[in-house]
Amino acid sequence: MPGTSPPDERLRVMPWWLVLIGLLLAALLGWWVLYWLLGEADRAAAPDTRATLRIDAIRTGLTVVAGTGGGLALLLAARRQWISERAQRHQEVVAAADQAHRDRVQAHAEAVAEAGQRHQEHQAEAAAHDAAERRLTELYTRAVELLGNDNAAVRLGGLHALERLGQDNPTQRTTIVGVLCAYLRMPSPDDAREAEVRRSAQRMLTRHLRADGDVFWPGMRLDLTGARLDDFDATGCSLDDADLTGATCTGVTRFTGATLTGRLALGASFDTLLLDGVGGDATIVLDDARVTGGFSADGAEIGGQLSCQRATIGETTWRGTTFRRTVTFDHTTFGGSASFREAAFQGGLSLEHTTFGGDASFRRAHFADLALFRWTEFGGEASFADARFAGATSFGRARFHGPVTFESVTTAHRPLFDQARATTSAHHTWPDGTHVEPLDTDWLLLTDP
Repeated sequence: MPGTSPPDERLRVMPWWLVLIGLLLAALLGWWVLYWLLGEADRAAAPDTRATLRIDAIRTGLTVVAGTGGGLALLLAARRQWISERAQRHQEVVAAADQAHRDRVQAHAEAVAEAGQRHQEHQAEAAAHDAAERRLTELYTRAVELLGNDNAAVRLGGLHALERLGQDNPTQRTTIVGVLCAYLRMPSPDDAREAEVRRSAQRMLTRHLRADGDVFWPGMRLDLTGARLDDFDATGCSLDDADLTGATCTGVTRFTGATLTGRLALGASFDTLLLDGVGGDATIVLDDARVTGGFSADGAEIGGQLSCQRATIGETTWRGTTFRRTVTFDHTTFGGSASFREAAFQGGLSLEHTTFGGDASFRRAHFADLALFRWTEFGGEASFADARFAGATSFGRARFHGPVTFESVTTAHRPLFDQARATTSAHHTWPDGTHVEPLDTDWLLLTDP
């Protein structure tokens, strides 16, 4: 494996007698060669030749002894070299192992130091978080205590403290909006100073619902059920669900130019209600609403469903309003005049059992889908001049107490007037093909062929 040292083999020392045996063997070999060569030289017949051969034999024997000794010396030198190389390799392995150990020790020390640093940082962050949470809790508790004070000026200071806390701490905004809404839902004494405190709370809510700067608090939901509101002004606000069911709204309640998403519940009591220019895809619920004064929604772009059942509304105007989904005004009473002039109903429209106390104008309105006016009471003039009906239309059993005009109306299907009645005291202009006959001295009866 890389990074591991070879096994350490024990180095054995060469004994002295082994060297002595080697020398003796070399001497014996040289003596034996000398003895053999001398024996061969003695066989020569001529004395001169024998002498020469003996000299050569002696020389050869000495050469053999010298060569054997040289071989032994070379073997010893090779062993010393091998030992030196083995010692060098062992030193290198030991040095590498020692360096690896030092590296591991250094890495471990660095890891321990880094872990200790992270632990200290985590402890510091936890301590800072705990301190911040304690501070927020203390500020929130103090602000709520101020809001419950008997002195109006102190309560006003509590409101501003809550607002500042929410502005600096986005995570607390939902809670703070809930507290402000709960304060507005509480019973209100008839006191001018308390009224000013409540108006300040209203302004704080709406100020942070306008997407026009750093003070915007997105995603807030308003629970104002049963609240008492005075001149509530949500002009230009972005509302993600707002519930005013059962609220009492005095003065002028404004949602002019607001952007609505989610659900806007307005089943409340209003002096005056303004929805001019609102937009968005919210579902708007006006069921059981009471508007004693004016109601205006001119130029609105209502992308969600509109339900206004069993409502009581004074004079109202929806001029140029676009309804992209189903609209329902069943069992609603319009006490004054109602104008839907140039309105565009892109979904279905239901006005069954609806009562118009004054004039009802649908002049140049566009009905792209089913339009139901069955059992509807028109107390004043009912004008559908220049209107366009692209879907089926029914005025079955409707009653017209004033003049009716369908002049220049455009229809894809002949409107149904089954058993509808119209007063004989006014002039009427009916769509082509409508069958009208006197019922008695006061009423005309409209029937379908």
